[in-house]
Amino acid sequence: MTEARKGDIVMEMGSREVCKAAVEIAVTDTRDEETHLKEKNLSRGIRSVAIDFGSEFQTAVPKILERAVVAAKRENVIGSTHSEEGAVAGAAHEALQQIVNKCVGLNLGGKIGIARCGAHISVCVFFEIGLLNLNDVAIGMGHRVV
Repeated sequence: MTEARKGDIVMEMGSREVCKAAVEIAVTDTRDEETHLKEKNLSRGIRSVAIDFGSEFQTAVPKILERAVVAAKRENVIGSTHSEEGAVAGAAHEALQQIVNKCVGLNLGGKIGIARCGAHISVCVFFEIGLLNLNDVAIGMGHRVV
């Protein structure tokens, strides 16, 4: 676990806290809220990023994996190492696997949230899934350690 200081209290940062940060940033409504949360996370030692996404599910998986890795690198959540890129792609793929049964043949739109503290990397997908205004909502979470 990674330690983060909050006042005089030393907090242990593990997978639970990093996963929670990924979920929180994935469910933000506005860019301002997203920016504020990124700053709050950074003050706790957690780097985070969110990516808007929308597509037909059949073509979405490779796009989501690519966008997750590119955004994580662009925002310095991960470096350019093969293991870090693979961890983000693997966690994103795991998150998608959790919602795939709801998505087949439909459109999805929403956000991908990524958070990292120390060795812990978490990816959350938060999507509306459906056709026209007949939407369902699904959330998936993946976690890796590098």
